[in-house]
Amino acid sequence: MKPIEFPKEEKLALARRLQDYLQEEADVDIGQLGAEFLLEFIGKEIGIHFYNRGRRDAQAAVTAKMDDV
Repeated sequence: MKPIEFPKEEKLALARRLQDYLQEEADVDIGQLGAEFLLEFIGKEIGIHFYNRGRRDAQAAVTAKMDDV
């Protein structure tokens, strides 16, 4: 699967959200670079699982609607 690429502004915003979350929930400060690395890891190693689940859920919803028709 092709890696997900985000525009620079979006990547920075997502990294900032990770930083904020880790600071608030775990009292961990990983910094901007650490947050960007974590974001890349999530995209490469974990993101596909969320993508596949969403795809299966969407397919099930479409199938259910088709059955109703």
